[in-house]
Amino acid sequence: MEAATALEAALRPTMKVKEASPADADGPQASPQRGTGSPLPQLLPPIEEHPKIWLPRALRQTYIRKVGDTVNLLIPFQGKPKPQAIWTRDGCALDTSRVSVRNGERDSILFIREAQRADSGRYQLSVQLGGLEATATIDILVIERPGPPQSIKLVDVWGSSATLEWTPPQDMGNAALLGYTVQKADTKSGLWFTVLERCRRASCTVPNLIVGNSYAFRVFAENQCGLSENAPVTADLAHIQKAATVYRTEGFAQRDFSEAPKFTQPLADCTTVIGYDTQLFCCVRASPKPKVIWLKNKMDIQGNPKYRALTHLGICSLEIRKPGPFDGGIYTCKAVNPLGEASVDCRVDVKGSLWRDCVLKKLQHSVCLD
Repeated sequence: MEAATALEAALRPTMKVKEASPADADGPQASPQRGTGSPLPQLLPPIEEHPKIWLPRALRQTYIRKVGDTVNLLIPFQGKPKPQAIWTRDGCALDTSRVSVRNGERDSILFIREAQRADSGRYQLSVQLGGLEATATIDILVIERPGPPQSIKLVDVWGSSATLEWTPPQDMGNAALLGYTVQKADTKSGLWFTVLERCRRASCTVPNLIVGNSYAFRVFAENQCGLSENAPVTADLAHIQKAATVYRTEGFAQRDFSEAPKFTQPLADCTTVIGYDTQLFCCVRASPKPKVIWLKNKMDIQGNPKYRALTHLGICSLEIRKPGPFDGGIYTCKAVNPLGEASVDCRVDVKGSLWRDCVLKKLQHSVCLD
């Protein structure tokens, strides 16, 4: 028994313990372990800089990207010696087929080449150094355009306005709706015009439609990513009917323009020469239009081819064609209507050619004296 104990003591390795120094007092000291064959303990390097994450201001709120965009997040941190950076999503490990991570000495990069809605979630970066740990949380939201409203219905049409109702879309595009955009198109042009933007409710009234036109309507849903790609159109057209107009005329006393004949311009006496046409003129006013009768020496000369009588706009004229010695006398113009009658007279003298020659000589003599 004593021989076996002496053999074990000869085979056991010897351990040299370094004498303690003041420098060793500050560092961690390994406690001696008992037992045959135990390895020497490894000493951890001292922590010179505690781990800390410097999260950019833009990532302190929800980080929003569109479907198909690239996600490239650079998160700086500190810690010495180099800490261990670990990414998780919603408490689980990352899907390396979709997300790439590169850890450097002072930063960590999270990279997604083409973001999809399934990549949305809460990502957490943990920086560990010894027993110390720093964490940062980043909320990533990947959005896309919403789906169109499910249906749109024309509820009522009155006057020049139309009321519409629709149902919200089934797919919001992973984001809250900002509202609805309503457009109209008349059947004549077929062009679409926006009449309402970012309507919060699922109904609206479109005013100021043109009377006599027919309109169709459509509605787009809108979120932070934009308008939906398509929109439902109303099955029924809004016909803007023209209201029946009733005109009411105010009563008034109609003026009576009836008037008995009255000559405003009488006939004038004249002297003519045998063989030279002569015209007589006068003006008459009457309502209703009077009948004009010409008389010579109180005898009716209507229908006599030697005379031509005309009446236009109240002006009465009588032409005596090539008067002879017996055409002189008293000429009368008589106007008659249901309200009365009126007449004017004049004297016409017909002179011979001898008288004409004397008149010409007198004129010539007066010109010579001048």
